Amino acid sequence: MEQRMTAVTLGVADLQRARRFYEKGLGWSASLASDKNVVFFQANGLVIALWGRADLAKDANVANDGDGFSGIALAHNVRSKEDVDAVLAKAGHAGARILKPGQDTVWGGYAGYFADPDGHMWEVAWNPFWPLDDAGNVKLPR
Repeated sequence: MEQRMTAVTLGVADLQRARRFYEKGLGWSASLASDKNVVFFQANGLVIALWGRADLAKDANVANDGDGFSGIALAHNVRSKEDVDAVLAKAGHAGARILKPGQDTVWGGYAGYFADPDGHMWEVAWNPFWPLDDAGNVKLPR
């Protein structure tokens, strides 16, 4: 298996509510490949998909039960400390629950967390050791 990921699919309770949050709230643009059952967003070289939680569970052949901490956080790196606070404010205004306001981290950066309307946890971080290129991509040191 090649060391890469191409898509992250978020199971959502209400597809239209989730789409409004990401489009109108966060200012993202959905792909023309989206339809009434699934919404796709291009995120640099990765696709973020919104799909009904029950449909996603059925497709993966798992039970659609359980809530709470899933043991995963999505991340959005930004170019400055101030950008962390701005993104968290925008997400909060759009209906996200702010889990942790932006603050200095033990690893030398600045970060905070929000949960989208379905509880998917996003970290918003400025990492001085992971500079972003002009397209917003992170290139880890080798």
